[in-house]
Amino acid sequence: MAKRVVLVDDSKTILATAQMAVEDLVGAGVIEFKTYLNPAELLANLQSGAENFDLLISDINMPQMNGLDLAQAVKADARFKQKPVLILTTESSADMKQRGKDIGVTGWMVKPFSDDKLVKSIKMVLGI
Repeated sequence: MAKRVVLVDDSKTILATAQMAVEDLVGAGVIEFKTYLNPAELLANLQSGAENFDLLISDINMPQMNGLDLAQAVKADARFKQKPVLILTTESSADMKQRGKDIGVTGWMVKPFSDDKLVKSIKMVLGI
């Protein structure tokens, strides 16, 4: 069964780039890939049960909600507590990374990212 990967980023360019990077995995039926522009919409869908994931990838700096706040809210929900969250951001400060670690974030990728690095990260985290 395909693993569900959800990416939230306020940049349509990042979403499109990531979509192209994972198209081989999607085409092979290894993963399902869903994108959101608005983290608050994603959180509402997760909380209502309309959405689920095996891996969540989130930007940090978004107008509707900070990605670390999203990760914290997701990790506070028992259904998602053990599920991996990757941060994909331009932020690379030690303080931000520590906050992510404290929340339970699995990993950190700095933009700009290569297609190979994104695919390798997804495969590694999901064990595929």
